[in-house]
Order: sequence, then structure tokens, then C-alpha cells
Amino acid sequence: MAATTHTVSNQAPPLVGYEVYLGDRALTEGVERHLAGAAADVADEVRRELADLGRAAGSAQALEWGRLANENPPVLRTHDRYGNRIDEVEFHPAWHRLLGHAVGAGLTDAWGRPSGHLRRAAGFFVWSQAEAGHGCPVSMTHAAVPALRTDPELAAVWEPLLTSHVYEEGLRPPADKAGVLFGMAMTEKQGGSDVRASTTAAVALDAPGEYLLTGHKWFCSAPMSDGFLVLAQAPGGLTCFLVPRVLPDGTRNAFAVQRLKDKLGNRSNASGEIEFDGTWGRRVGEEGRGVRTIIGMVAATRLDCVTGSAALMRQALTQAVHHAEHRSAFGAVLSEQPLMRNVLADLALESEAATTLALRLAAACDAGTDRERAFLRLAVPAAKYWVTKRCTPMVAEALECLGGNGYVEESGLPRLLRESPVNSVWEGAGNVQALDALRALRREPDALNAFLQEVGLARGADHRLDAAIRDLLTDLADLEGIEARARRVAERIALVLQGSLLVRWAPPEVADAFCASRFGGDRGSAFGTLPHTLDLGGIVARARIAG
Repeated sequence: MAATTHTVSNQAPPLVGYEVYLGDRALTEGVERHLAGAAADVADEVRRELADLGRAAGSAQALEWGRLANENPPVLRTHDRYGNRIDEVEFHPAWHRLLGHAVGAGLTDAWGRPSGHLRRAAGFFVWSQAEAGHGCPVSMTHAAVPALRTDPELAAVWEPLLTSHVYEEGLRPPADKAGVLFGMAMTEKQGGSDVRASTTAAVALDAPGEYLLTGHKWFCSAPMSDGFLVLAQAPGGLTCFLVPRVLPDGTRNAFAVQRLKDKLGNRSNASGEIEFDGTWGRRVGEEGRGVRTIIGMVAATRLDCVTGSAALMRQALTQAVHHAEHRSAFGAVLSEQPLMRNVLADLALESEAATTLALRLAAACDAGTDRERAFLRLAVPAAKYWVTKRCTPMVAEALECLGGNGYVEESGLPRLLRESPVNSVWEGAGNVQALDALRALRREPDALNAFLQEVGLARGADHRLDAAIRDLLTDLADLEGIEARARRVAERIALVLQGSLLVRWAPPEVADAFCASRFGGDRGSAFGTLPHTLDLGGIVARARIAG
């Protein structure tokens, strides 16, 4: 074929070998802001860790691992060649490389480290941009720690393995491994989010704290993990249990993986249905207190839903801006055309608001004060509701910025789009989060007080934000039919919180545009409808990968 027909022009160059951390102004500024009170050696260590991780996340090697993990999904092996049940899930080597790098970077190790939640959340944000699917076991392993700490004896054995920086694949007794991964299995066919409807039964053995479990779990996340936190009905009511895959004597626990789910989202991770049939479990916490025991894990994974969605949004924005700055149409570079600049600026606002909020929540976890715990009680469900809801339309709009190129798998945008709804569904869909925020408002007055103190720090800085806060308080004062309005209330809480953070910390052009479009009413329903008088060029320039 004539070589002249294969001349490539007007295509964006590959986005590879870039700084995922150091090139992200909103992220680096946010980390520095929350490191302000840290010891100098801790701050230097965090900066070095995140810079190294960001360099790796943007490397050709990591991007290739992501591609291979996506194109080679896991395979369930229920039996060996002799007919023995093994219930193993095989993954492509690229999946193990991604997981190994995540664990080695300390993304399962936040508890008790100086600025541990901040550095871990920022690292999770950075590394999951290489490939989001493997973040599921990383998140659950990290989140299992607070649940296990309700039983100091269990925590003493398992916590060092969960927070280890060593990744060892394969099923072996935990005592023979330098590090382990955890999953969870709570959902059942008949219950969904209503975990109290669980029918899995737990029968106590003679040994204290030991039970045999029988039942079916409709969703088991990361079934290749070393251990799981599950809920089952014990004589005293719904109870939390630790179920290991391999027992201390080296035999396999009764843990039958019936099938892997054919999911909408990423293709690299595995979710399955499992059967317990005389499965050994160790009680965690008190009988009948299963929800209270596991709530710490749920809160941590919900925060990861916010962070993971913010990471997807940032990666989609990065791809859109990169394409628009290298692609010309109708005589001009796309990013210089007014309407495309408006779209990119709007996407950048959404991304920075999500990033800033996720870092603020992580810093609150590090602070650990009564006020910050009360703040998190309301802020986490509201943020989880709103940020995860905004992820899908934003990623879809970023894909459209690439036109037909974005609709092709090789661009990576379809992978981001398939993944974008998962955090809205996982750990309680939108209605669950909105109602949880409502419960915090009704039952925990300190939560509302802490939230109002937080947004009050921006009081007087922007009249549109001040008006939005007043409108929210009016909404909260009218309790009649508030449950039917719970989504609207959660949305307003999240938006007011994002606005207050941006007014305090973001550049003036970002804060002004956010308040004008999110509170001022001067915006359409689609992205790219910002008031044209705003500094849209400055907002897009800030979103560009620095360096």
C-alpha cells in the first residue's frame, strides 16, 4: 500500500512518561496544605513517596500492565485435574505487578503512620490512575483494620500482615506469608443493601469465638484474597466473622466460588458468588453487633469510593486536555476554541472539587479528634453520594472531547467509562448514602455542628456560597417529607462543602467559577455551559499536567 496513505498527522502523541503526582497542581497543593503541621522528616518522606509513585503511575510499564490486566480477565478454576475442589482465581501476571506495586507503596498501610491516611489516599488516587480494577482488594485490605481492632487478639495476628509492604500471591496459611489481602462478603440474594436480612447461619463450636458458617453470598469482592470479613446470623443476631481461605494446618477452608460475575465495570478484577458449607469462621466483635463491628471497614471503603472516583475523573480530564491541546479542527487547536475551552474548564472544576474534598476527608481521619470524627460522620456519606454520582457524566463528557478516538478501546476512555459507576453502587448506592446522611443529621447533632463549623470558615468570602448555606439550613429546618428529599439534601451538603473548600484554598478563578456555576444558577445541565465571562483559560491551564 502507498506509504503516503499512512502518514499520521493531527493526532495527539501518546500520553506516557508523565508525572501523575507532581504534574497535578490541585493534588500537590492539597497534600502540602494538609502536611503543614507534620514533622519535617515526615513531610519529606510523604513528598518523596508520592513523587516516586506518580512517576511510576505515568510510566510506559505501568500503563502496559493496566492494558494487559484489562485485556486478560481473571479465570475461575473450581477443580484441579483430579476433581478436587480448589476454588482458585487465576490472574494475568500484569495484575500481580499492579497489586505488588500498590502494596509495596504502602497503599494498605495507613493506620498509625504519621499523616498515614493523607499519604495513603493521595497514593491511592495516583496509582489507581494506571488501572482502577486492582484498587478493590487494596481498598478492602486497608479498610479491614478498624474492624479487626475490635478484637485485640485478632488484630495482633492479622494487622501486621494487612499493613505489610510485601505482596505474596497464592493461597497459603497466613503464618507462612509476609503479607495478605482481605476481601468482604456481606451481600446476599434476598437482601442487597439490607444486610440484616442475611440468612447465612453461624453455629458456635466449643472453642471460644469459633463458628461454622452455612449460606450463600451473592457478591464476594476479590475472592482470591487470603481472608474475608463476612456477616452471618449467630444465636445472638447478626455477627461479623473473619473467614480465612487457608486454615492454620494448611487445609483449605470450605469456600466454594460458584462463579465470577460478568460485570459492567473493569475487566481485571474478580467478584464472585460463594457458598459456605461448614466453613470455619472466627467471630469479630460481639454476637449481634455485626453491623457496628464492620462499620469502620464500611466508612474506610466509602472514603475510597470518593477518592477512587476523583482519580477516575482526574485521569479522564488529563486525557481530554492532552488531546485537545494537540488536536486541531476548523483551523485552530481544540483547546483554544471557546466552546471546547468551556467544556474543559467545567470538567476541571468538577475534578478539582472532588480531589480537594477527598484530601480533606483523609486529613480528618488523620486528625482523629472528636470534632473531625463528627464531621466525617456527615461528610463521608454526602461526599460518597455526590462525587461518585458526578463521576459517570464527567467521564462520558471527557470521552466525547476525543470524539470517535475516545470511543475506541485503545484510547483507554471506554475503560474509564465502564468503571465510573462502580463507586456509586459499591458500599451502598445513592439512596443508602443519602439516607445515611439523614440519619447523621437526625441522631448526631455534633455531626451537623462540625459541618457548619467547617463551611463557616469560608463565611463572607463569596455571597453565592453564603446564600447556598442559608438555603441548606432552610431545607434542614423543614423535616416534613425530608426522607423523599434526602438526595437533594445530600447533594447540597456536598456542594456547599466543596464550595467552601475551594473558596478557602483554590485560586480565585477556580473558586469564582465553581460558585457562579454551582450556586449562582448561571449554568446549563450539561458540562461546558459555564458563564463565558469567567477566566476559563486560566482554569484549563491549571488542569494541564505541569512540567
